[in-house]
Amino acid sequence: MTDASTKALILVCTLSPSPEKSSSDLLAHQVAEAFSNHSVQSEILRIVDHDVKPGVKKDMGGADAWPAIRDKLMAAQILVLATPIWVGHPSSLAQRVLERLDAELSETDSQGRPILFGKVAMVAVVGNEDGAHHVIADLSQGLVEVGYSVPAQGATYWVGEAMHSIDYQDLEAVPEVTANATRISTRNSVHLAALLRERPYPAG
Repeated sequence: MTDASTKALILVCTLSPSPEKSSSDLLAHQVAEAFSNHSVQSEILRIVDHDVKPGVKKDMGGADAWPAIRDKLMAAQILVLATPIWVGHPSSLAQRVLERLDAELSETDSQGRPILFGKVAMVAVVGNEDGAHHVIADLSQGLVEVGYSVPAQGATYWVGEAMHSIDYQDLEAVPEVTANATRISTRNSVHLAALLRERPYPAG
């Protein structure tokens, strides 16, 4: 089930600013390529390249870059959070995105439903230490809490051998298990987005 009007916003939460190489960014581009197979257009943004202020409001004032990012988020049917694992947790920037999304809990549509109820989210994780399932669980719970729907197997990830220095971007080829997870998670995200467009959650 595809729809050429479906758009995805992929927020890369690497701590490395552009143009530095980033394994999270690499996986994000692979996710975007997988979405393109379903006629979904993706936009990729590195959060670190934008001055996203800490806080839990839609606009923290000053030079806060979040309002512009929020506009893109609201225009997209699918949100992807791509993050590295740091000390067993999502990056601080991934946590900041969740904190900024907290403001949406008070926003409702014309029928009184939380404004994010019709949108889908998935997670992409890379790291060379244990913790991928923990990071996926943390981010997925936060995304569901603010109103996103997460599809079945709605995550893709790669982790290298613990206590070694090989990164995802150092691999000569994408491991088939990761490529397959990317295919499944993107396909299911597109499918769920189409279903929610056709059959929205009921109003209270």
